[in-house]
Amino acid sequence: MINSYDDLDNYISNIESYISKELGKKEKILEQIKEHNKIIEDIKKEMDLIEKASLLLQKTSEFARNQAKIQVESLVTNCLQYIFESNIEFKIEIEELYGKPNAEFFVVTKHDDTVIKNKPELSRGGGVVDIISLALRIAFLQIHKPRIDGPLILDEPAKHVSEEYIFNVADFLKQTSELFERQIIMVTHNNHLSSIATNAYRVGMKGTESVVEKLTSN
Repeated sequence: MINSYDDLDNYISNIESYISKELGKKEKILEQIKEHNKIIEDIKKEMDLIEKASLLLQKTSEFARNQAKIQVESLVTNCLQYIFESNIEFKIEIEELYGKPNAEFFVVTKHDDTVIKNKPELSRGGGVVDIISLALRIAFLQIHKPRIDGPLILDEPAKHVSEEYIFNVADFLKQTSELFERQIIMVTHNNHLSSIATNAYRVGMKGTESVVEKLTSN
């Protein structure tokens, strides 16, 4: 209750002090808001940068994957056409499955205006599967980054390929070794394949012991 001028002065002084304190609080809050807004802007910029980097990595990955796909398709197709002497082609179809890329292999042949696309295991018996498997091993070795050094080790390659084409397989392996400068170590029961070797050995049994005999030295 104000009863005098002194009381009025005190009341006004208290109000001014209160207003001054509240203004100080307001300034502090405004400064905090400003700082928080800057933090939010920095976060938004960082998120935008991360999104762009993620998109760039995705595009780069897609490009690299597509380039690898083209290389593998070309090498396997060349191998199939060289060995089977036909217009057979190898195709890879990649699609997203459960958030991850999934590759399906197909063999495509053309007869006049008819295009036939099958899974490798459904095309001309096991011989095609053997050659695709062989070509894929070579392709993966050659396109892998960093380069994988060392020999190509094969166990009974082309065992389901008919005698009609086995000479082509032998020639293909010889040319592959020379072209990529990669030694091939092979286990085979096929005389035609063993005949291309610089060094060939026959492993047999004598009683209960293995006997190794050197056959050639070209």
